[in-house]
Amino acid sequence: MLAQRWKNNFYLYLAVLFTLPVLADVLYLHVAANMRQTTFDMMMRYRINVAKSDPDIVIVDINEASLAAMASDYGRWPWPRQVLGEFLEQIEKQKPRAVVFDILFSDADVYNPNSDAYFDAAIASSNNTFFPFLRLDSDNDSLSQIKPAMIPGVKALSGDADKEATVAVVLPPFAAAISGGRLGLHNIYPDADGVVRKYQIYSDDYGWKLPSMSARMAEFNDWPVTQEQSVLLNWRGPPFTYHYVSFSDVFADFGRKIKTRSPAEFTNKIVIIGSTASSLFDGKPTPLSKIHPGVEILATAMDNIKHGDYLRFPEGRLPILLLTLAIIWLAAIGFYRNVGRDKIDLVFGFSQFILIGISFATINFTNTYINLTGPVTVGLLYFTIARLYSAATSKTLEQNMIRLSAESNGDLYATLLLIRLDTSKNIVPVAMLEKIRTALDKCGKVAKSVDILKGSQRGLWDLFEKTIAVSWVAKAGNQADEEQVKQDVETVLATLQAQLRKHLAQPDNAAEWFVHQGVVTSGKGARAGWRKMFARGLLLWEDQKG
Repeated sequence: MLAQRWKNNFYLYLAVLFTLPVLADVLYLHVAANMRQTTFDMMMRYRINVAKSDPDIVIVDINEASLAAMASDYGRWPWPRQVLGEFLEQIEKQKPRAVVFDILFSDADVYNPNSDAYFDAAIASSNNTFFPFLRLDSDNDSLSQIKPAMIPGVKALSGDADKEATVAVVLPPFAAAISGGRLGLHNIYPDADGVVRKYQIYSDDYGWKLPSMSARMAEFNDWPVTQEQSVLLNWRGPPFTYHYVSFSDVFADFGRKIKTRSPAEFTNKIVIIGSTASSLFDGKPTPLSKIHPGVEILATAMDNIKHGDYLRFPEGRLPILLLTLAIIWLAAIGFYRNVGRDKIDLVFGFSQFILIGISFATINFTNTYINLTGPVTVGLLYFTIARLYSAATSKTLEQNMIRLSAESNGDLYATLLLIRLDTSKNIVPVAMLEKIRTALDKCGKVAKSVDILKGSQRGLWDLFEKTIAVSWVAKAGNQADEEQVKQDVETVLATLQAQLRKHLAQPDNAAEWFVHQGVVTSGKGARAGWRKMFARGLLLWEDQKG
């Protein structure tokens, strides 16, 4: 029913139907843009060019082994802060580049004030130790007495910053950490699906710039700092890609008279003290793992900013919109003009492969991730529906002179042009034959059928191999139509010669043809009339050659 009513206009209607939601999505919904997430995860897992982790970043790991090894002397976690103070004192002797605590200190230890004092003194004697602070939900801001300007490292983004605003944050309870001023945000924000892909360089709160730990490290080390508020992390690999050392192993060696570890193990290194112990729950889903250590996410962010190779992800809504519409409408025009299923399948499939290849290449060989998932997905959906319609209605929509004769009234003036290619001089594969058929089908002004009798037949029927049959009908007695058909026959034969020269190595005398004309009845007798027409045409052709 659709084929008889809409014919090839269906493809244009379908393109319009796709265009409207595409426009709505780009302008308002952004569903296609969110497809970046799934594709980004897959490309991250299977990319072939992965940047190496920075060897100057070392993670001191409070792992399960450390918790077990130190439990007999210091009890369960959290240990007395004096332990961390002693560790900091010893590691500073090796002159590390920086010591970063990826441990949130939220409250003073009221049961061990001397232990806190020891740690505070160790911090005060250091000039390269960094501590995190936590940004709480903004709903709690009205309950806070801390103004952004009171937090070391926080700067106004503009002159419009609200000087009276308060922010709910958890600051470290050590005076030396506050006065040292080396504080950075501890927060890591996952995407809506709970997976961490981005890293927030700073938080914009009431016109104040609250810097992340990585941003503070960039300032301290004179690394270039991006103006972007967040970046897409360029992951170095699965968990435990960076160099890890066990906290308890290092701490035990500090207490030995005869050291077993290198005295320059941490010299000029960025030392991040954090935890991968599952009981401390510092793991988050990432594209590379269901549980990625939080300390390694921080290490990745610092690594990215140090080398400037975090991933840019331009939105490019207008180019994406134009590309999506181009895919849809080029496919629609191809189907509408009936350029051939094989050609459409080849061109469309190749173009989609190229687009996916561009996305994969950008994430492997550049620092810009170009997300073309939306255009590819929408284009594939359009192509699938159009292809199903084409396959289901091909018989109905094809120009068929037999069916046209059966649906007509009165006698018809029929013309049959038989073309046989000489395969003794040239190799004529089916694909080439189809190209010739398509060219003949498009030439001329009068509706016609162009059919190939091709060569899977055996025995007697092999005589018809590589034969093209072109047929026309006109109302009997209509001189103008009959004359137009004769002109179209000449046009087809001229086109045939051009196609033979284009495709065959030896086009001279590569084909022979015969034109037979006669009257066929319409209605129920049309099929029998055409069988007789074909048979008479073959006999007359053979008689002419004999």
